[in-house]
Amino acid sequence: MSFSSQRGPFPQTRMRRLRANAFARDLVRENQLTPADLIFPVFVLEGSGEREAIPSMPGIQRLSADLLVEQAKELHSLGVPALALFPVVGSDKKSLMAEEAYNPDGLVQRTVKTLKDALPELGIITDVALDPFTTHGQDGIIDEAAYVLNDVTTEVLVKQALSHAAAGADVVAPSDMMDGRIGAIRSALEEQAHPNTLIMAYAAKYASSYYGPFRDAVGSASNIKGGNKFSYQMDPANSDEALHECALDLQEGADMIMVKPGMPYLDIARRVKDELKAPTFAYQVSGEYAMHQAAFEQGWLEREPVMLESLLAFKRAGCNGILTYFALEAARALQ
Repeated sequence: MSFSSQRGPFPQTRMRRLRANAFARDLVRENQLTPADLIFPVFVLEGSGEREAIPSMPGIQRLSADLLVEQAKELHSLGVPALALFPVVGSDKKSLMAEEAYNPDGLVQRTVKTLKDALPELGIITDVALDPFTTHGQDGIIDEAAYVLNDVTTEVLVKQALSHAAAGADVVAPSDMMDGRIGAIRSALEEQAHPNTLIMAYAAKYASSYYGPFRDAVGSASNIKGGNKFSYQMDPANSDEALHECALDLQEGADMIMVKPGMPYLDIARRVKDELKAPTFAYQVSGEYAMHQAAFEQGWLEREPVMLESLLAFKRAGCNGILTYFALEAARALQ
């Protein structure tokens, strides 16, 4: 162990002295959770005045853009700096080549414009991935054997990222895990006069079993039909590999890197932050949220303190920010 305490033995040192009073605990607290640490993932629907509950994610709704603007105004007023936008598109918009992903008049592109017109100071992060737009629910273009093709997919992702930047997105967030896509997107953004569009790379995204409720939310669960994403998302058993993935994305031009899922992978977030010293984010994913909600509903855990403790754990692990479905509720609690 590299740590060597400089303190004397008991009773010269009583670690509990600094815990005895609230003022002392406040003075020496190592990490602080604030609304500015939170990013709220939201699901947008077509139409106006539309609102749909998500049974596997109690408290989270799919909203049409007009209702999303009202929610975004509250987020902004509470000090939450950004939201992450995920589209819910109908089956008529899905295809093998995911052409709707880069439609300049698509749902995401129109929603970005609506949000930026209403709240120009609120950061808008868009998901760069094809799974909401493919008939098979995979994050890329597939061949005859259903293998996701890396380079062909990257070409489509570049078009998608450019369409988001043109619509006014502040941050594009490739979540697909294709090799080389960050460099391709960064080069295209530079060439197309979007030099200040940030890239938040889902750099260490694991092939996790915690994503189920999210797939329900965006409507891709029925498309993937029991398939998996093992050929491109990371093996949950691997840790060193995450450092390589994150380092490569930074070298290719990512401004921020993300670890996903969150709490089960805080060891990865800590390693990434310690080794690479880059802005590091993590995603408290839908399965984590659903588990907490189930425990709250049963009365097995106390809602607010457990919610806030779970988020503070991300800060302790070195995360600069947290994507969480608790963002709105937590921001209210932190006022």
